[in-house]
Amino acid sequence: MQQLPHPVTGELFDSPVPPGTGWPDDPATADTPVAGDAGDVRRLAAGARDLPALDAYVSVCRACPRLVAWREEVAVTKRTAYAGQPYWGRPSPSFGDPHPEILVIGLAPAAHGANRTGRMFTGDRSGDWLYAALHRAGYASQPSSVAAGDGLRLSRVRIVPSTHCAPPANTPTPMELATCGGWFDRDLELALPLRSILALGGIAWSGTLRAAKRLGWGADAPAPRFGHGAETLLRTPQGDVRMVGSYHVSQQNTFTGRLTEEMLDAVVTRLGSPV
Repeated sequence: MQQLPHPVTGELFDSPVPPGTGWPDDPATADTPVAGDAGDVRRLAAGARDLPALDAYVSVCRACPRLVAWREEVAVTKRTAYAGQPYWGRPSPSFGDPHPEILVIGLAPAAHGANRTGRMFTGDRSGDWLYAALHRAGYASQPSSVAAGDGLRLSRVRIVPSTHCAPPANTPTPMELATCGGWFDRDLELALPLRSILALGGIAWSGTLRAAKRLGWGADAPAPRFGHGAETLLRTPQGDVRMVGSYHVSQQNTFTGRLTEEMLDAVVTRLGSPV
C-alpha cells in the first residue's frame, strides 16, 4: 500500500489510517479496544469515563460490516481531486470542546469530507457554512477547516453525528443507526450539563428526541414538528436543555437559498441564550 503525505503535516500515512500512527488529533492508540458488534458498542460506551475516552472507542469501531467495507473502499479508491492524500477511512469521532455547553447534532461523515480528514464537517462545503457561522458567533477559532491539524478549535461547542461512518448513498440502515445509537446516547449523557442543542435537519431532530427518550429525559408530548427555528426543551437530570432546529447545511439547502447565512446565524445566536 502506498503511503501518502498528510496535507498539513506532510507525514506519510496509509489509507485507512491505523490508530496511534500520528494522525493529527487521533484520539486512539494501537491498544484502544475495538467494538465488533452492537453489544461491544453498548459495553464500551457504558465504560467510557469521559468524552475523550468515548471518542477513542468510536474512532476504531468495526461494528457495522457494510459501513466498514464502504468507508475503507472509499479510502483506497479516493476521489481524483484528493488522489495524492491519505484518507482517514475510520469512524469520524465527535469533535470540539471536551466540556461543552452546546452540542451540534449532524448526520454522518461525508465520503470525501470527514472520511478523508477524520474531522466532522471538515473538507466539504457543508463545513464551510457551519464553521463560518460558529466563528461569527465566537465558538470557532477560525472560519474554515480543510484538514485535521489545521489549527481549528471549538470553544464550548461539540459536534456529534448520528452515525460515525460514511454510509453508501448517504443512507445508513435502521440497524446501523441503532448500533451507532449506543455511541450517540453516551455522547449526550457524558456532555451534561448542557445549555443547548442545535439539530441540523429533521433526522437529527427526531434522532435526538428518540435518544432523549432512551435516556429517560423528559420532553414535550407530542414533540414539536421539526422546522427551521423550531424549539423544545429536554428535561435532563442536570437541568433543562434547549433544542433548536435548523435546516441542514447541505449544498441542497445552501445553494438553493432555503438556508441563508442570516437564517443560520439567527439559530446559532439562540444557542447561547439562557434557557
